[in-house]
Amino acid sequence: MVLKSWLKTSPLFAFNQVSRDQWVAHQAVKLPAGTRVLDMGAGSCPYRSLFAHCRYETQDFAGLSPDQLLHGGYGRIDYRCDITSVPVADGAFDAILCTEVLEHVREPNKVVQEMARILKPGGRLILTAPLGSGIHQEPYHYYGGYTPYWYQDFLGAAGFSQIKVEANAGSFKFYGQESIRFVRTTSPFKLGMPLLMELLWIPLWLLCVPLLALVIPLLCHFLDRFDRERRFTVGYHVTAIKD
Repeated sequence: MVLKSWLKTSPLFAFNQVSRDQWVAHQAVKLPAGTRVLDMGAGSCPYRSLFAHCRYETQDFAGLSPDQLLHGGYGRIDYRCDITSVPVADGAFDAILCTEVLEHVREPNKVVQEMARILKPGGRLILTAPLGSGIHQEPYHYYGGYTPYWYQDFLGAAGFSQIKVEANAGSFKFYGQESIRFVRTTSPFKLGMPLLMELLWIPLWLLCVPLLALVIPLLCHFLDRFDRERRFTVGYHVTAIKD
């Protein structure tokens, strides 16, 4: 249990989630006390405590099962509605938080337009989404991810400026993550191979584990700082200001 918990919070083995959580925490402390914040697609509301100094409210369509949510079940949701039509007045919020949601909505451009509608002029958007991810939370997964050009284009067209797009690490950490994923998804008896093939696979898998689950991720963690292009990052962290 301790090992499993450590793996979920390790910058090496779970950097995607860890770095995203750290980035959201950094954004939260920038907001003045009393800021009215809407967490769109809040799910289990894992960031509620980070916005304790704010007027934190939540929105979600609340249609997933508990096992599809990272923290197992929904938190307290204030607006159970479609994300493209939140029942609040124009300019109701000072800030919007939306993490790992856009890939799960049919028309993400309409979501961006709704964000612009309910944000006050000068309001802050705090947004993350993947560039590449496997299918999850099915059947509500429609897009593989979004590039910096998508954010610049669609956020700009919706009335946002000062758009800042940051990669969540580089290509090498992405490779390290997938190396670990390979070990997890090919563990003995997980693929349902015939018994003889399983017996042949077990010793080969055990030989591969130290290399694929430790050496390569460590090497990738070190090399990532030298990746200038970051074309295969796992996703982007985005901030923008409503004009």
